[in-house]
Amino acid sequence: MVKMKLSCLFLCVIGFSIITLLCLYLPDKPIAYNISRMSALNASILLGSQSVQLFQTKKNEEVVIAVVICGNRTSEALVMIKSAIVFRGNSDLRIVVIAEKNIQQEFDETLRDWRLLTNDSFSYEIHSIIFPKEHSDEWRKLFQPCASERLFLPSVLNHLDSILYVDTDTLFLSNVEDVWKHFALMNSSQLAAMVPEHEDLNVGWYNRFANHPYYGKLGLNSGVMLMNLTRMREFDWISRLAPVLEKYRLYLTWGDQDIINVIFHDHPDKVYVYPCRYNYRSDHCMYMSNCKSAEEDGVAVLHGSRSTFQTNKQPAFRALFTAMSQYQLGSDPVKYLLEASASLLNETTSTNCGHLAPIFTHNMRLMFQTV
Repeated sequence: MVKMKLSCLFLCVIGFSIITLLCLYLPDKPIAYNISRMSALNASILLGSQSVQLFQTKKNEEVVIAVVICGNRTSEALVMIKSAIVFRGNSDLRIVVIAEKNIQQEFDETLRDWRLLTNDSFSYEIHSIIFPKEHSDEWRKLFQPCASERLFLPSVLNHLDSILYVDTDTLFLSNVEDVWKHFALMNSSQLAAMVPEHEDLNVGWYNRFANHPYYGKLGLNSGVMLMNLTRMREFDWISRLAPVLEKYRLYLTWGDQDIINVIFHDHPDKVYVYPCRYNYRSDHCMYMSNCKSAEEDGVAVLHGSRSTFQTNKQPAFRALFTAMSQYQLGSDPVKYLLEASASLLNETTSTNCGHLAPIFTHNMRLMFQTV
């Protein structure tokens, strides 16, 4: 009888040990998840070497879009942010707003509502505008109000590695990852990416009028700028700004953009130049089409510089801004954005930019799978 009890006790200990080992070394939830959600698969496959791969979720690339706003640019900036949300694709989108304190609440309330409306499809953070004490007033008023804040983002956003900075007067017309992917194409020395200011020497501004050094033959436009903030900090970017301001302050027609051009003139190896479709402006179509990349692959980011979103200078640009402004997040993007854009653009075909309507909706059609 004692031997029988000892045998039972021994078997219980062995059984408990086996169960413990199974709990420790066999996957837990994934197997249960597989069997319940994918019962059509053979159990032997679920327990095989591929079973772990079936349930590993690859983390999506995070795209961080930053914008600086002050004055009366709130509505314009919100339309840009809406376009980024519409064209976020599969990316984990983070919106970084750097704004005057008196307009931060409006951004917070609107973006909180949009997150609920789009099932938390993006995250956001809001920061205050900060200028160095030295030359503070001059920095604040350089070119447009607060525009030069972008120069100090490596310091203001010291918790971030990289951002896609965009002006308030921009619209995404393609997947945001289409721009972001150029980070992976930059070499180890490059710390920022921009497009040329012009494509043609005959109409270029810098080569005809600039009284300060500038990058390359045509200069750079900083309205859509990939910024590797980590590399910019390592380059000691912030300390290079004041000396340029002091030396060329009488010649900085385009303010902070001119300062950026001076720095990259002196350090051309630090900048990556991508095609004009990533910062498409009226200069690319008002006289003739001179942006080949947009003709081939459509406009990725539209830049309504010189108030083309708000005036009748370029009806095609205003048409696209109007369509995005009127679009309600969560509604059918084909009917209420793509078709609305196409309809409004159709009224501008008598203009040089309007004549190129297909390049503005090309990526919308691809994104919404209507091609």
